[in-house]
Amino acid sequence: MNSYTLQPRRDLYPVIEPFASEMLEVSRLHTIYIERSGAPGGKPALALHGGPGGGLSPDMRRFFDPRKYCVTLMDQRGCGRSTPHAEIEANTTWDLIADIERVRERYGVDKWLVFGGSWGSTLALAYAASHPERVAGLVLRGIFLLTKSEIDWFYQYGASNIYPDAFARYASTIPAAERDDLLGAFRRRLVSSNMDERIGAARAWARWEGETISIAGPSALPARFNDDKFVEAFARIENHYFVNKGFFEYDGWLLDQTPLIRHIPCSIAHGRYDICTPLASAWALKQRWPEAQLDIIHDAGHSSLEPGIVDSLVRATDAMQHEAAW
Repeated sequence: MNSYTLQPRRDLYPVIEPFASEMLEVSRLHTIYIERSGAPGGKPALALHGGPGGGLSPDMRRFFDPRKYCVTLMDQRGCGRSTPHAEIEANTTWDLIADIERVRERYGVDKWLVFGGSWGSTLALAYAASHPERVAGLVLRGIFLLTKSEIDWFYQYGASNIYPDAFARYASTIPAAERDDLLGAFRRRLVSSNMDERIGAARAWARWEGETISIAGPSALPARFNDDKFVEAFARIENHYFVNKGFFEYDGWLLDQTPLIRHIPCSIAHGRYDICTPLASAWALKQRWPEAQLDIIHDAGHSSLEPGIVDSLVRATDAMQHEAAW
């Protein structure tokens, strides 16, 4: 499907507040923040934030009809209101999947709709492959398979040709002699005990993504990318996951899991001009999963809040009330 349509675009549902929240201890080290919103007895949904390390956003609640869904959101390990802040120890994809299962069991959910964009799509797909019997449906945005080619494109060479101004600001933090491996160079600084060095690197890392997330480019930098607490967790955790190749068994592992989940109803929205996670990844997933619906948004980049992306995702969650395998 393509998003060219004569119908008025859908907008987010109205602002709502959680009806419940708590801190849940998931290990001797980590405690995560969880909130629930919408209808307490509604169809269960789990919304996974991006990054990794991005933390949840209140707008994530608004992609779901609050009269029909009970939506669970969680700050993944080390970010948002979860503690300890910016912690990368005992913080892997498999730890997060185990946390999701703890949360599901805590609330007595048998199956839920799983929603996620960017890294949230990565985690949603990995969770579905690990626990397909617990996923009623998937609504995904900005497919990110966490392959070497995707990481190289965004953090080393590729996106640099489209946003050379923003890339220059990002790379300038690293001495020229180290720029042949920006991922590794940032890693050394993001784990430094020198807080000024760590925060300086985190600002540059995070701002690069913030300046390229929207089709509008650097002028649309989200405010939180100027918040040192946010960028420390965002940069440290992202870099930690990417240096460790998503903690997957091999490059391309996630795409190879598609046969395990092809029976699950799935809707994907992806911006044609997504620079952070190029459309090629969504296209590759669609070739392995012809039953999935891929909506290519012709006037959007990566951000979940661009009008065409919002329209596609809201329509998808509405449709999943009836199409998901509840």
